[in-house]
Amino acid sequence: MQTQLILSRSILTASAAVLCAFLVPSAHADVFGNWLNRFTLEFVTIGNAGNADDAGAGGGSYSTPYGGVSYGYRMGTYEISQDAITKATNLGMTNVRAGVGGGSKPAAGTTWFEAAVFVNFLNTSTGHQAAYQLDLGNTTLTVWSSGQAWQAGGENLYRHKDAYYFLPSEDEWYKAAYHQNTGVNADYWDYATGSNTAPTAVASGTTAGTAVYNVVAGSADVNLAGGLSAYGTMGQNGNVFEWVESAFDGINNSSSESRPFRGGSWGSSEYNLRSSTRWGPNPPPYWDYIGFRVASVPEPTSTVLMCSAGLLAIARRRRRAAL
Repeated sequence: MQTQLILSRSILTASAAVLCAFLVPSAHADVFGNWLNRFTLEFVTIGNAGNADDAGAGGGSYSTPYGGVSYGYRMGTYEISQDAITKATNLGMTNVRAGVGGGSKPAAGTTWFEAAVFVNFLNTSTGHQAAYQLDLGNTTLTVWSSGQAWQAGGENLYRHKDAYYFLPSEDEWYKAAYHQNTGVNADYWDYATGSNTAPTAVASGTTAGTAVYNVVAGSADVNLAGGLSAYGTMGQNGNVFEWVESAFDGINNSSSESRPFRGGSWGSSEYNLRSSTRWGPNPPPYWDYIGFRVASVPEPTSTVLMCSAGLLAIARRRRRAAL
């Protein structure tokens, strides 16, 4: 009888674990602002912590490997839209200009510092530590001390250790775009659409294997910017180039260093979409086809917490029954 009871509870525990695995969402939306100025940012989880670099990343003189990240994190599903910039400005964010387009179009024409201002707003408006130490005009960056700086995966003096939202480093951006999401390995795609075949150029849409590039109509809405990467991000190929947080040399120890941008834009050729292509180190203050997306630390959802609590309760009951 006791054996049957333990067996039944073992089956229940396994069944609950399987159910929880299906219930845990792959994407989660964070909410900011209120009323007419309410906006959401959707994130996908980037797992496989400790994956290896893409040894062939960069190409040519930029042959430093990219993509290895030793921790889990979340990446914005979409590029930041102009609507999010407008609403954040209405809520008190300052020194970020209106970009090209509007509404659900990406916030193109954004400088790296303006992107950093927006990230800081996301943090401070939700009770978190600002990621970047900017001057009052938001035009220069001061690096954090070693004791204040981000340490996960290596010291990063640009990003504060307690920041919740941040611009993705080049490794974080590269992994979300090109890693095959097949485990802790060095398996990468050439394009951010989960393929080694160049995406089909489109002006808009969500069909797998497509990207918004080589068109004259301008950028698409951020949620209509082509097929998804292996992790579920959209638009890391095409639509607009995207700033990354890192200095061009990747060391992040000087506030005056230039930052690269990646991914191609609506007017780009296929060359700009490749994992081997990055631009810098001397971009102008802004271009009409550079935008950005936001990354974040991982956050357990209520579903995960409920499943964890339920499985723990079942396990405790099993132990008591076995005594």
